[in-house]
Amino acid sequence: MTMDYNEQQLLQQLTDPTTTRKAFAQLVDHYSEPLYWKIRQFVYNHDDANDVLQNTFLKVWSNLNTFRGEAKLTTWLHRIAINEALDFIRRRKESLSLDQSEASGLAARLMADEQFSGSKAEALLMEAAEQLPDVQKTVFNLRYFSDMKYQDISEILHTTEGALKASYHIAVKKITAYLKEHDENF
Repeated sequence: MTMDYNEQQLLQQLTDPTTTRKAFAQLVDHYSEPLYWKIRQFVYNHDDANDVLQNTFLKVWSNLNTFRGEAKLTTWLHRIAINEALDFIRRRKESLSLDQSEASGLAARLMADEQFSGSKAEALLMEAAEQLPDVQKTVFNLRYFSDMKYQDISEILHTTEGALKASYHIAVKKITAYLKEHDENF
């Protein structure tokens, strides 16, 4: 999409039946990359992240008529993408019945993934974050990796900033303990 992207204009085009498809194509073009990287903070495999991204846009398409404009379009899209990523993780855990020992191999799998461009320390940090309960992992990923403000996270997750700060603080403590236990360089 061109640099003159206008969210308000796009919203108007999405609600007009004569321009909905074209506007949706613009929405996909504009948001695919940032949503992909948001999803990759939760789903570490490239192919799985692409599947979740596709599911995200399918959900957006099927729920366009429910968007009321109470939040920004980007907030709504991020909320859907994060929820789809968390649903994917839950389904995968249920189907594979993942235990902590399987989750602890994430760093090695990331280092072997040709799509992963991070360091061993980053892979270990992601492995530590993977050990967290879903809410803490979500707050940590959004705050630490995306550097989102608590106010924005609050809009996405529909919770108070105080609760988010507490979850983040607990997550940091757990991750620090995990890194001390699993990294000889920490």
